[in-house]
Amino acid sequence: MPDMSASLALTHLVPLAKEVDENKVTPGVLGFIVFAVMALAVWGLMKSMNRQLGRVDFTEETDPEAAPSEPEPAASSGPGGKASPAKG
Repeated sequence: MPDMSASLALTHLVPLAKEVDENKVTPGVLGFIVFAVMALAVWGLMKSMNRQLGRVDFTEETDPEAAPSEPEPAASSGPGGKASPAKG
């Protein structure tokens, strides 16, 4: 008997499909739900990223156990008396 209910449902849905304008396509409720879920996911990810970046300490601390290295030589001045920029 399940075949009868499936065919009965199909006969009721076919006239509804004919009423849809073939030149007008809309995403409908499912498209809105998918878009809303994606927007909420992006909002949650951005909030989490903002929280994680807030925990980052951007100041560099010196290592007390590191051996003191030799001092860098002073930048030599060029012919115009200006210090040459460091390359690196």
